[in-house]
Amino acid sequence: MPPQIPRAELERLLFDDAPHGDLTTEMLGLGPRPGLMRFSARNAMVAALTAEAAAILELAGATVELCAEDGQRLEPGAEILRASGPAGAFLRGWKVAQTLIEIWSGVATSAHDIVEAARAVAPGICVACTRKNTPGVKGFAVAAVKAGGAVMHRLGLSETILVFPEHRAFLPGDSLADIAARLRRAAPEKKLVIEVGGVEDGVIAAQAGFDVIQAEKFEPAGIAELISRTRALARPPVVAAAGGVKASNARDYALAGAHVLVTSAPYSAAPRDVSVRISG
Repeated sequence: MPPQIPRAELERLLFDDAPHGDLTTEMLGLGPRPGLMRFSARNAMVAALTAEAAAILELAGATVELCAEDGQRLEPGAEILRASGPAGAFLRGWKVAQTLIEIWSGVATSAHDIVEAARAVAPGICVACTRKNTPGVKGFAVAAVKAGGAVMHRLGLSETILVFPEHRAFLPGDSLADIAARLRRAAPEKKLVIEVGGVEDGVIAAQAGFDVIQAEKFEPAGIAELISRTRALARPPVVAAAGGVKASNARDYALAGAHVLVTSAPYSAAPRDVSVRISG
């Protein structure tokens, strides 16, 4: 799989770490000496951003062979990549490349764990990660989420309609049916999504014509009740469980009948350790 992140962004990461070269390597005169480098998983993980890490090392001047692809589950000791070339290339690029895999493999592994827990009881369920990732790293976050087997919930504000309570605060006289009708007229090709905080509000939203009900911080029992009470509608809504969804409770929400699990949990996952060995 080729890198999903533009070359210019990878060049920026490399430049940010060594804007004027690698002073230690230069002062020791090590730059042209030939060597080998290997990356391997120190513990179990789902690999992410491997092609990007390889591209960074290549930009630094190494020749790289990838041994693992994004989305591949690795056991401890599994080789991720091997490289050959001058020492200067390794010593300039290895920390950037290593950290890239470690951080985003943590995200991918967490997403994978949520997907696995939910699909063990509901094979068709969708796990969607929110846009609440660190500003400025959206491309990396998307790649890691996909590597973990999840999808993006929203890439941003520009392409989807999601009515929050904060929007409704500025429309005190409008019913949910009024809001849905206005949106349907203005953007007839779009799905209408609304976040609700209780079952009654969710039922009213479904009756008003919203396509997706995002149930914020519902218990699994509340998800089950909302689905039960909207199932007989001419157009039953998609019910998305959101807020606090993680690997430890994904099974419960899936068993409750949620169609989508919306989560930000992978973004706070601990990095996965990558072992790096360099030899002359």
